[in-house]
Amino acid sequence: MLTKRSFGLLAIVFYKSFVASLLAVTSVALLLALRNYDSLADFSESYTIEGKTQLIDWVLDKILNLNPRTLEFSGIGAGVYALLTAIEAIGLWHEKRWAHVLVLVLVGLSIPPEVYELIHGVTLIKAIVFVVNIVVFWYLFSHFPKHKVPKQ
Repeated sequence: MLTKRSFGLLAIVFYKSFVASLLAVTSVALLLALRNYDSLADFSESYTIEGKTQLIDWVLDKILNLNPRTLEFSGIGAGVYALLTAIEAIGLWHEKRWAHVLVLVLVGLSIPPEVYELIHGVTLIKAIVFVVNIVVFWYLFSHFPKHKVPKQ
């Protein structure tokens, strides 16, 4: 039997799935950069590409100026967060009460640091993420699943 999910819930599941995918790709990229750190350093000194060199220089500079332990920690952290976000999306898809609580807690905890970041410099990405998280929090809070009373 198919259950009809609300548009808001589907949008949140899509958003969480998208974020989990981005975090997973980031995790893999950071861990591959760590594994190939020396090769990246050699490449950064020898490549010649016409056109997009500023972007490549910026990315390589950011990666190569990180301590390998920082790359490892960041890659593992992004992977763990990707897994947690995927669990949130799956739980919300199945309309589990624990998933609502988990998302409410994690989104609620992320809002104060986002406000802090916005105070120190507004960017389009920061503003979009902040607004989306406020909307997600409001939607899940206002549509919290009611506790089912067992039949006697």
